[in-house]
Amino acid sequence: MAGFRMGEGVLRRKPIEHIEETESGGGLVRSLGLWQLTAIGVGGIIGAGIFTLAGTVANGTAGPAVLVSFLIAGVASAAAALSYAEFAGLIPKAGSAYTYGYAVLGELVGWFIGWDLLLEYTAIV
Repeated sequence: MAGFRMGEGVLRRKPIEHIEETESGGGLVRSLGLWQLTAIGVGGIIGAGIFTLAGTVANGTAGPAVLVSFLIAGVASAAAALSYAEFAGLIPKAGSAYTYGYAVLGELVGWFIGWDLLLEYTAIV
C-alpha cells in the first residue's frame, strides 16, 4: 500500500482536452436524423405514463391545478434537456452522461452514472 493515493484510482478525472484528442479514426456514424432523435427523446421523457396517469392525477391529487402540475413538470424536463445539450456541446464525444460525469466528477462517479442509466433504460423497456 506504499505510495497508494486515492486520487490516482477511482477519483481520477480525464481532462476535456484529452477526451477530444483521443478521437479514433473510425468513430460513430451519424445515421439518425432530427425527427428520429426527437421521437426517441420524447418517448424516453414522456413514455406511456402520460396517457395512463393523467386522469388519475387530475382526479385524485391535483384537481383543477393539473395544468400547473404539467407546466412545472415541463419546466423541469426542459431544464434537464438544456443541461444535456450544454454537456454535449462541451464534450462532443460518444458516451452520454458517463463521459460527462467522468470528465467532471471522476471515474467512480462516471461509472455509477453509466450503470444507473443502463438500469434506468432497462426499467423503461
